[in-house]
Amino acid sequence: MKKARKLYESSSGDRWYLIADPSEAVFIRHAANVASGGQVEHEDIATFLNRDAGPEQQELINLIRTLAEEHPATTGK
Repeated sequence: MKKARKLYESSSGDRWYLIADPSEAVFIRHAANVASGGQVEHEDIATFLNRDAGPEQQELINLIRTLAEEHPATTGK
């Protein structure tokens, strides 16, 4: 079973999701709005983050940041 988390929805209706599938692959799904043809595209996370820095990329970065804040690293000295 695939797991999905919506990252961002634009004012035009485009939606971006973070997807984890049963094979343990993790990727971004972009669902275009109906006016744009409603096509669905998949993209690996590195490619997604290396494109123009739009609000959808910022939402993924914010999600990653919350994970780091919830589980701070401990250093032993």
